[in-house]
Amino acid sequence: MKLSKRQKLAIASLILTIGILGVQSVEVEVRYQAIGLLAGVAYGVSAWALFEDLKGIEWLTVLILPVMYPVAVALFYFLLPVRLLTRVMILGLFGVGMYALLLTENIFNVAAIRTIQLLRAAHAVGFLLTLVVAFFMWDTIFSFRLGGWWNGLLVFITSLPLVMQALWSVNLEEAVTGKLWLNSLGLSWGLAGLGLMISFWPVTITVASLFLVTGLYVGLGLVQHALSGRLFRKTIEEYLWVGGAVLMITFLLARWGG
Repeated sequence: MKLSKRQKLAIASLILTIGILGVQSVEVEVRYQAIGLLAGVAYGVSAWALFEDLKGIEWLTVLILPVMYPVAVALFYFLLPVRLLTRVMILGLFGVGMYALLLTENIFNVAAIRTIQLLRAAHAVGFLLTLVVAFFMWDTIFSFRLGGWWNGLLVFITSLPLVMQALWSVNLEEAVTGKLWLNSLGLSWGLAGLGLMISFWPVTITVASLFLVTGLYVGLGLVQHALSGRLFRKTIEEYLWVGGAVLMITFLLARWGG
């Protein structure tokens, strides 16, 4: 029996949900190797589910989030309280989110060939899940309590693929152009600078992560509007107001007294 596209997406989501559960069941010493294996499985099952329309650069751009999302959730899963209800809720939300993500990437996949009405909704879901993945990644990075320069480097490494796929999705080009690379590198470099700066502020891990996610929200939103030709003064002001408000709140939440 030939499976429909939605059935493949559902099976891929179920496999990866089981994979998340499996990663938490292995010994602590090999958990990171297990996450690496999960990343490979995520690429394989996502490519299988979306195979019909994948071509060219889409083998990279379309599959970045479906790989990074389960990896980010698996890493963040370690930081959760060891309570059954909490972990069951996270697994359930992950499964729903993974299915929504694969549907979104399928829309990008198809929209690269022909016009599709759901593209705007796909952009919204893709943007939201990019922010979620970024938060999980950066919360994990800050939980290691590394030096500021290491934090900045790891933020840059994790930002670059997230930013690149998000910017590519705006115009769904057939190749990663020089302009796309420059925008991705520039925004990722800026986020790395924010990661370095916030490492020296006396704030909690969660506040530092949310501060960086806000930086991603503002930067990515502005660049996406610019690439789509819809960057107006009012749009710039709205994003800058959000960024300024979060910067002020973060400053006030810092324990400057020691």
